[in-house]
Amino acid sequence: MITGNRKWMRLMMLVGCTACLASCKQAQGEMPMSTYETMTVATTDKELTASYSATIRGRQDIDIYPQVSGTIERLCVTEGQKVRKGQLLFVIDQVPYKAALNTALANVEAAEAAVATAELTYNSNKELRKQNVVSDFTLRTSENSYLTAKAQLAQAKAQEVNARNSLSYTEVKSPSDGVVGSLPYRVGALVSSAIAQPLTTVSDNSTMYVYFSMTENQLLSLTREYGDMDEALKNMPEVSLQLNDKSTYDKKGRIESISGVIDRQTGAVTARAVFDNSSRLLHSGASGSVVIPSTYKDCIVIPQEATVKLQDKILVYKVVDGKATSTLITVASINDGREYIVLDGLTAGDEIVAKGAGLVREGAQVK
Repeated sequence: MITGNRKWMRLMMLVGCTACLASCKQAQGEMPMSTYETMTVATTDKELTASYSATIRGRQDIDIYPQVSGTIERLCVTEGQKVRKGQLLFVIDQVPYKAALNTALANVEAAEAAVATAELTYNSNKELRKQNVVSDFTLRTSENSYLTAKAQLAQAKAQEVNARNSLSYTEVKSPSDGVVGSLPYRVGALVSSAIAQPLTTVSDNSTMYVYFSMTENQLLSLTREYGDMDEALKNMPEVSLQLNDKSTYDKKGRIESISGVIDRQTGAVTARAVFDNSSRLLHSGASGSVVIPSTYKDCIVIPQEATVKLQDKILVYKVVDGKATSTLITVASINDGREYIVLDGLTAGDEIVAKGAGLVREGAQVK
C-alpha cells in the first residue's frame, strides 16, 4: 500500500514538472497576446490654425509736439475727431513771433540800404582809381565794405526765414489724415518742444497694423514650407483677427512683413499683418490674437493618443505580422491638441496601435 502511494506521488510530481517546463518554454518563445484598438492610416486634407498674441496699432500714430514755446490760444479740434492732412489743430500765442518777424523784415530793409550805399561807394572809387584820385587801399577798403554789406543782407534774410518759420509753427497742423487722440493741454496752457506729453496723437487708422511674434522654429518651418521668405509672404493665406472679447473681426488680413532679425533675448521675430478698418472698429493700442491657417493636402493624420513622446522624439507602434514594432515619426510643428499631422515615418496603408500606445511593449503580439 505504501509502495502504491509513492508511485502516485512520483507521477504527480512528474506531471507538474512537465507542465512547468512547458510553461517556461512558452514564456521564452513568445509574449502573451494583448488586445489593442488599431487603425489603418490613410491620407486626407487637414487645416490647422495657430494663434499668436498681437498688438494693434494705427498705420501711423504720430505724436504732435509744438516746435515753439508759448501759451495755447485756441483748440481747433475735439478728441476722436477725424482730421485731414494740413488741418489746423492748435494755435499758440502769435504776438511775440509776429514782432520777431517785423524786426527781421526791418533788418532786411536796413541791410539792403547798406548794400546799396556800399555798392555806390565801391563803384565811385573804381572810377576815381582809374583817374589816380584814390589809392588802391581806398578801393580795396570800399570793396570789402560792399562785400560785408552783402553778407549782412544775407544774414538778415536768413533771420527773416527763421522768423517766418517760427510764426508758422504757432499754427499746429495735422501731418496726416487720421483721428485725434486725447487732448491733455487746454487753452492757456504753456507748452514747448520739451513738454512731457504730446499735444495730442493723430492716428491714421484707415488701415491697421497688427504686430505679433513668431518663434525661431516657427519661422524656420514657414521658410521651409514655402522655399524662402519672399515666397512665404506672397503665398501665405489670409489671416483672421480675434479681438480681446474673443469675437472674430469680420475682415481678413494679410501678413505684410516678417522681421529678418531674431531678438536675442526672446528668440522671436516680429511679424506685421494689415487689416482694413473702414468700419473704425479697431483702435490703436488694442490687443488681440492673429490666427494663421495652415492647409495640408493628402497628409496622414493620427490621434495623439496613438503616439509616445520620448524627450524630443515621437514614436508610434506599427503592427507588423501581428507584433508591435516601434517607429519614429516626424510631425508638423502645429497641432490642434488632439491629432498630429505626420510628415515622415508612416505611409498610407500602415496599421498602427490607435489607443494606449504608452502601454505597448516592443514585440508584443497585438490582437
